[in-house]
Amino acid sequence: MKDYVPQLASLVKTPPSGDEWLHEIKLDGYRIGCLIAGDRIRLISRNGQDWTSVFPEIVEAARTLAVKDAIVDGEIVMLQPDGRTSFEALQQAISGRGLRARLVYFAFDLLRLEGERIDRLPLEARKARLLKLLGRRKTGRIRYTEHIDGRGSAFFDEACRLGLEGIVSKRRDLPYQPGRRDSWRKTKCIRRGLFVVGGFTDPEGSRVGLGALLVGRYDGSRLVFAGRVGTGFSHTVAIDLRQRLESTAQRDCPFDPRPAGPLGRNAHWVTPTLVCEVTFTEWTNAGVLRHPSFQGLREMTPTAT
Repeated sequence: MKDYVPQLASLVKTPPSGDEWLHEIKLDGYRIGCLIAGDRIRLISRNGQDWTSVFPEIVEAARTLAVKDAIVDGEIVMLQPDGRTSFEALQQAISGRGLRARLVYFAFDLLRLEGERIDRLPLEARKARLLKLLGRRKTGRIRYTEHIDGRGSAFFDEACRLGLEGIVSKRRDLPYQPGRRDSWRKTKCIRRGLFVVGGFTDPEGSRVGLGALLVGRYDGSRLVFAGRVGTGFSHTVAIDLRQRLESTAQRDCPFDPRPAGPLGRNAHWVTPTLVCEVTFTEWTNAGVLRHPSFQGLREMTPTAT
């Protein structure tokens, strides 16, 4: 088998039903193939880049596994104290700004084992071999990814209730198929909230109207910046929004405190009278929205999200 070429999940709005599917928690980290050849361990990203030097802790943990030849598929994450994963904390650890004690490699597939092409087996059989290799350890750098059989909708609802990113659903009876496939599906938990528009940025490249809305939410009488929303509006909506916002332009920044850096210096400020609905995946540690998307203007008073 060539170097690691991962199978990717297709994004869907609702998880599949039926007993032919198994479901795992969607992890928020870096997809990594762990290639073991004797004492040589390589960590390969989904794009084929060698990340071995980036995660020496995972390399050392892989050396302790009772195997001489294997290709393991999984995701390197940063675990939070509550058990959730944080991509922001993972990026900080890689850049040297954060602690690395909670770096974990969650393995969810096995493609080769001691010279045998495991990828040709059904997923259920591959995971059984992976479980035998790793065990159900609750600590350590390398851990097996648990799953449930069937009941996708109930599992998804519970994942969203717990504040997780979503789930990944996989056909239990099929072999590993590199590339994006319908036999692996991911369903994301989407949050929704109302936010006050306090400014906007100019468009770049081929965009027209505006680049992004700058939105916030009230903390008492203070309008606190919550991030930039640059997707979700069409060409026509962007032009209309620009016209409406320019009619309420003001010199002073309505956010307290003012956004830092070039954004705070170069944005256009408006009287905070418009309210928009935004979908997003989570709040970052910095208090801004992750993956926000504009859903439309609303005529109601925003509440805390």
